[in-house]
Order: sequence, then C-alpha cells, then structure tokens
Amino acid sequence: MSRFTVTELPLPGLKLVERRLMSDARGFLARLFCSEELAAAGWRKPVVQINHTCTVRQGAVRGMHFQLPPYAEMKLVSCLKGEVWDVAVDLRAGSPTFLQWHAECLSAQNARALLIPEGFAHGFQVMSDGAELLYCHSAPYSPQAEAGLHPQDPRLAIAWPLPVADLSQRDATRPFLEPSYAGVIL
Repeated sequence: MSRFTVTELPLPGLKLVERRLMSDARGFLARLFCSEELAAAGWRKPVVQINHTCTVRQGAVRGMHFQLPPYAEMKLVSCLKGEVWDVAVDLRAGSPTFLQWHAECLSAQNARALLIPEGFAHGFQVMSDGAELLYCHSAPYSPQAEAGLHPQDPRLAIAWPLPVADLSQRDATRPFLEPSYAGVIL
C-alpha cells in the first residue's frame, strides 16, 4: 500500500506528493521519503543531503535558488510547521514551459510536498510566522554551482500572495534576467 499520492502538475516533471497519514488518538506517522515509492514520480537518485529551515516572519521570501549542471539537483520540499506558498520555475532550455512557474500551499496540516526536478528554480513565501521546511536533495550543495533568480523579476511575474518581505541581501541583489537568457542545459 502506497503512502503517497502523486499528482502531475502543469509544468512537466513537477509533482505534488501527498502523504497518507497513519493516525490514532496518540498522533500520527507520516513517511517523509521512500525511494522505492517515489521512483515512479521521477526520483531516481539517492538522497545525499537533508536540510531543515525555519523562517520566522510571515511574508518573508526565500529564493529563487537552483544549482547549475553538473550539480543540478532534485528536491523534495515538505513543510513541518506552519504554512508556505512554495514556488517552482522551469529553467530548462527548450522546455515548452520555460520560465513558467507553479505554486502550491504546503503546510504541516495538509501533509503535501513538492517534488522539484533538476532544471527548476525554487523558492517560497511564508504564510504563517515560524514556518519550517525539510528538504531532501539529490546532490550536495556546491558553492561554485549556486545560482538564483530575483524573486520579483518581472519576466517571471510570480504573483506572491503577500507583500514580499525579508529578502536576503543575496536574493535582493540578484539581477533580473537578460532578454537573451535561454535556460539551463541539463
């Protein structure tokens, strides 16, 4: 019996993963990751890094981050506390959905996760104070491959649900995309 329901999203390769909670009067158990079950959703690499973030203030935006090839990574992003509006942007060169974005509400209550393939940028906006996320990564962080987009780039036109707040210096100073930007070749 699968512990996950996987739904295809409008951007090819991007998936919504919903967990089946096993619960009783004591609480619940949720399987956060299973390589065997998630292989059908496209996860074909080992988890090599797991990160936990806490963002304190509602409205804060983190992102839009990605790693360049050959360090491109898949991510499975889950919300453990609070609520976030999680966004993925397709950066794959030649993709029919190039530079399109999709967002899902992830919360501790809805037991959803976003499976983000290689070639996508990722970011989120905190919808409740004190949101915590857990990331499973298919590649280790590589500083020389770090890249990102400005979260308010007009070419992306991400419709953040709240006023954007608390951008890091790094994210706030990222340049907007050049008209010639053609994407990431995987």
